[in-house]
Amino acid sequence: MAAKATTPKETPLMKQYNDIKRKYPDACLLFRVGDFYETFGEDAVRAAKILGITLTKRGAGSSSETELAGFPHHSINVYLPKLVKAGLRVAICDQLEDPKTTKALVKRGVTELVTPGVALNDEVLTAKSNNFLAALHFGKKAIGIAFLDVSTGEFLTSEGNEEYIDKLLQNFSPSEVLVQKNTKNHFLHAFGPNYNLFYLDDWVFKEDFAFESLTQHFETKSLKGFGVESLLEGIIASGVILHYLSETQHTKIQHITNIQRIAEDAYVWMDRFTIRNLELYHSANQNAITLLDIIDKTNSPMGGRLLKRWLALPLKIESKIKERHEVVTVLTSNKELLQGFQNQIKQISDLERLVSKVAIGKISPKEFLYLKESLDAIIPIKSEAQQSSNTSLKSIGKQLHDCELLREKIATTIHPEAPVSISKGNAIATGINIELDELRAISTSGKSFLDEMEKRESEKTGIQSLKIAFNNVFGYYIEVRNTHKDKVPQDWIRKQTLVNAERYITEELKEYENKILGAEEKIAKLESTLYEEFTLWCAQYIKQVQDNANLIAQIDCLNSFAQLALDNNYVRPEIDDSFVLDIKDGRHPVIEKQLPHDVPYITNDVFLNNENQQIIMITGPNMSGKSAILRQTALIVLLAQMGSFVPASSVKMGLVDKIFTRVGASDNISMGESTFMVEMNETASILNNISNRSLVLLDEIGRGTSTYDGISIAWAITEFLHQHPAKPKTLFATHYHELNEMQEQFEGIKNFNVSVKELKDNVLFIRKLVPGGSAHSFGIHVAKMAGMPQTVLLRAQKMLKQLERSHSGNVELKPLEEELQLSIFNIEDPLLETIKEEIGSLDINTLTPIEALMKLSELKKLLDK
Repeated sequence: MAAKATTPKETPLMKQYNDIKRKYPDACLLFRVGDFYETFGEDAVRAAKILGITLTKRGAGSSSETELAGFPHHSINVYLPKLVKAGLRVAICDQLEDPKTTKALVKRGVTELVTPGVALNDEVLTAKSNNFLAALHFGKKAIGIAFLDVSTGEFLTSEGNEEYIDKLLQNFSPSEVLVQKNTKNHFLHAFGPNYNLFYLDDWVFKEDFAFESLTQHFETKSLKGFGVESLLEGIIASGVILHYLSETQHTKIQHITNIQRIAEDAYVWMDRFTIRNLELYHSANQNAITLLDIIDKTNSPMGGRLLKRWLALPLKIESKIKERHEVVTVLTSNKELLQGFQNQIKQISDLERLVSKVAIGKISPKEFLYLKESLDAIIPIKSEAQQSSNTSLKSIGKQLHDCELLREKIATTIHPEAPVSISKGNAIATGINIELDELRAISTSGKSFLDEMEKRESEKTGIQSLKIAFNNVFGYYIEVRNTHKDKVPQDWIRKQTLVNAERYITEELKEYENKILGAEEKIAKLESTLYEEFTLWCAQYIKQVQDNANLIAQIDCLNSFAQLALDNNYVRPEIDDSFVLDIKDGRHPVIEKQLPHDVPYITNDVFLNNENQQIIMITGPNMSGKSAILRQTALIVLLAQMGSFVPASSVKMGLVDKIFTRVGASDNISMGESTFMVEMNETASILNNISNRSLVLLDEIGRGTSTYDGISIAWAITEFLHQHPAKPKTLFATHYHELNEMQEQFEGIKNFNVSVKELKDNVLFIRKLVPGGSAHSFGIHVAKMAGMPQTVLLRAQKMLKQLERSHSGNVELKPLEEELQLSIFNIEDPLLETIKEEIGSLDINTLTPIEALMKLSELKKLLDK
């Protein structure tokens, strides 16, 4: 007869653990056991690896053996951030009752679910960066998106097409993205695999549910007051976020006081390629310096976070840009005012995150003092701003709240030497609660109280040898020698008779004993209650403190622009409604800071308009600085429309509404696309979205294919931009000097080159943009500078001479249509007649660049036959 299989025995503790774990299968469960947080099974294996702690076994050798790893409960603030930063969702399971009060298994439950997008721990958060949770909803007509930073209360929403949502995801870099389960593949295809995704059930993504969640939270009947009522898909995404907060046990969210629309039409459009190419705040290159690194002179975490937002969303409303420029002008011309603001802001802690902790109930006594000091530091700023002649500063000054009662209450309620945790005691100031003061007096001056009582009773009874003592059986007692028994007052109660003495208690002593024995416990409980009540009272100031944080962040950003201008000799740009971009002595803000002090930066002028100089064709050798000129032009425009001064001697410019860049070959082979295909996709996106206020920057387009293919494509793209009704301002850097022929045929195209000086066996890069085309590319000189072996260089020079001789007859590149007519339409041949018909049937005016390239590919195949 076969032996029965034995089921692993489950201890009561492990049964409790498994029951809770089943409710949170996708989270790492930190299970409180006594003074430790334990993890079991797969969680233990992951935790041990991430945290570098020992992995052991529970019930080793038994049928219930399982992996175990744990750490002391007081170290949770050390270990929790490491788990969350590793991308884990962490469920914190605490003991819900005191183990001393029960003989049964202690009740346990999950008190908090911490995920990358809803982390509140200071060790997880970065001071000058938001920690956004995003939710995304694929609607029928648009994609809705919402962002929430639960640590600051910032709640934003928008909707749009894939390209717009992709740009927002790039700008806001959410730590976690919530998506519908059945749209997983759609998301990955549209936005890539680099986001930390969490999937929710379909029923969460419903309009009614979202609308109800939002109106209940904000206690309103509609969402009109927030300006988001028309964003149906955005509302659904926002509702998903509120649902997720409740699912993760984040129910104290009264600091989320507002939801804002990200207005697409208020900001300069930059696609993800442009954001990446310009290296605004991220770089693919390790240790690279970004634009944000250079321009961030903010002195507060709120200012740092807002500056990042301003950089991601430059303004395109002229009046608002000029308002910022006006303030920067005032600050640069009044250094005393600037330094005064800066010194005060340095004393301000992270107001947004401090007041969020008030709402959540997790603010420490020490942090209350930081909150008060920060609010105190705002008062001089308010005063100075109100006295300013600048209307924007005056307005900020009026809007700043003095929060007088809150500051006063913190000063009188919180102990001036408050600890970092309420559990350490001494958080509430003296004079707030009589009972607390008495308990503290008993706790701290117990011996002196007893000495005083002993002296008093001795004098009252005349018993000189009377003493007060304590034991664990009777507690406190008065001991009297037998020789003085007759002097004992009648109201004393005898408790014990000894050989030589009697021991008594009195009502006063018993009362004091009750006080002193429970004093510490009572102090802790009373302080905790008073502290909780005070925190709840402070919550009424959440909105005012948040408003202050936002206004201080604005001043901090404008201070940053002023300091940047003073440090680096930036000038105020002149912005109007023209279609001109006129930069005199422009500099690249990042490159100029990386040059050695004794190396001057070579400045360059750039002039573009929509008429006679719409496109500048920049030729010149590799390493001559063509790409730097393109990038610095974009960065100067971007800085100007952020409200900053710019690195130049003067800038006059009409508003730009879109900045497009196609710089370098950003290979995407990992997604199965060739470098050339990626280049064509990005370029097609530009050509299909240009406007009359667009700035287009193209660098080395066509180099991902053969030379003649590349020249043809670059020519066709340039011609398309020139003939387009929008006439976008364009800088086109290329090493195809054949494109210089275009200036002769198109009035809006002008040739410039980055000048070089040829020496006997070398080339000197001048890096100056000058009118006229470049004859050749000096590629061999660059190879020499790179240390290429001499034999390779000599062979290359021989080949170059042979090629130049074989192509010595100058080939004039004509417009594509004219070229086709000359080469094909006048030749009689059956095959070519077919090609003639193919081309004759094309409508060139409606043909997209990609369709044109595909058609050229078909024709080439026919010709190859």
